[in-house]
Amino acid sequence: MKKQYKRALTIAGSDPSGGAGIQADLKTFSACGCYGMSVIVAVVDENTIGVTGVHPVPVPFVTGQIRSVLEDIGADAVKIGMLHSSELVCAVKESLQRYQVRNIVLDPVMAATSGDALLQEEAIRTLKEELIPTVRIITPNIPEAEILLGKKIERQSDLPKVIKELSFGRQVSVLLKAGHLAEEQLTDVFYNAESDELLQFSSPRLQTRNTHGTGCTFSSAIASFLAQGLGLNEAVGKAKKYMEQAIRAGADYEIGHGHGPVHHFFRFWE
Repeated sequence: MKKQYKRALTIAGSDPSGGAGIQADLKTFSACGCYGMSVIVAVVDENTIGVTGVHPVPVPFVTGQIRSVLEDIGADAVKIGMLHSSELVCAVKESLQRYQVRNIVLDPVMAATSGDALLQEEAIRTLKEELIPTVRIITPNIPEAEILLGKKIERQSDLPKVIKELSFGRQVSVLLKAGHLAEEQLTDVFYNAESDELLQFSSPRLQTRNTHGTGCTFSSAIASFLAQGLGLNEAVGKAKKYMEQAIRAGADYEIGHGHGPVHHFFRFWE
C-alpha cells in the first residue's frame, strides 16, 4: 500500500509579498503537516503597506481549477479566503457541493490588515445567504463579525454574547478572534455548533507590527488539523497554539515597511 498525504486545498487570492492569501495558506499547510494545493481566485497587488489593486480570475477558470484538483487528487479539508463577488461565491459553493467536500473552513476576508477593502458589498450578502450556511466553521475577526452581524462589538465580554448569532441557527461553528480589541489579554471565543460547546482560548497580546496574514494563517492551520482527522475543539486549540508561536517567533523580524508576516516555519528554521 502506498502512503497518502493529508490533503488541504486553499481557495483564495494571491499575495505577491508572501505574507497573506494563497502564499500564507500554503506555508501553513506545509508547516502543519499537509500537502497543500491552491485555487487562485484573484491576483492581488499588495505588500506589507497596503493593497493597490485586485485583478479577478474569471469565474469559469476558478471552477476549472477546483474541478482539476478535486477530480484528480481530492481534499481532506478546504480553506476559503477572499471571494470578491457574488458570482464567485455561488460558483465556489456549487463546486464544493458537487464534490461533497465536508471540512470547509471559511475565513470571511473583507479587508486587508492595512484596512483596504477586498470584498464587494453585494458579495457580503451572498456570502451570508449562500455560502456560510454550508461550511463547517467560520473564523471572523471583530470587524468582519460586525459586518456579518450589523452591529458593533466593543469589548471582550461581548464575544460570548454574540457568537451564537453568527452560527446561523447553530448550524455553523464559529471562531471569533479578539485581536482587534484593546485588552492586553486576548481571548478568542469558539462555539462548536456540533456539540453546542463554548470554549475560550486566551493569550497575552504580543507587541509587534508583524500581523500581516494572521487570519489566513489561523484558518489554514485549522483546516490542516481537520484534514488530519482531529475534531473541531482539538483542531482549533492546536491552530491557536501554532498561531501564537508563529507570531512570537516572527515578532523581531523586519520584512517590508508596514505589517510584516508571522514566522510560519518557526519549527524548522530561525
